[in-house]
Amino acid sequence: MTDRKDPLVGFHYAIEVEGQVSGYFTECSGIGSEHEVIEHKVVDAKGREHIMKIPGRLKWENITLKRGITDNMDIWNWRDMVVQGKVDDARRNGSIVMFDQSLSEVARWNFENAWPVKVSGPTVKADSNEFGVEELVITHEGLYREA
Repeated sequence: MTDRKDPLVGFHYAIEVEGQVSGYFTECSGIGSEHEVIEHKVVDAKGREHIMKIPGRLKWENITLKRGITDNMDIWNWRDMVVQGKVDDARRNGSIVMFDQSLSEVARWNFENAWPVKVSGPTVKADSNEFGVEELVITHEGLYREA
């Protein structure tokens, strides 16, 4: 038999943000980056037009995290630093960590100079039996996968 590796399940992960936020969230999106594409038209020696595609500006996606609301105020306190105009004080490095079925770390995405762009509380309805969810959106200046 070959050495089989199962794909990672998407529900075993945690967040660590330098003393501001840590723990488990129910949803995480925005782990990635992209380049804008610049199209450059050139004409070869035979007069034929070609379009060269070259990488332009690098853009990092914002990371969006969701979790059930509790009495924990960590993301609200972090966001409040930005609201008060203390963005430089709010900047933090952090990681999104994925675990396998035995809860051993198998993947880590590190992000740099992150700060909270948005925090929102739950949508409340008197006739609903769903749990309340709060959302945190953070922006950053780089995201790199290790492991």
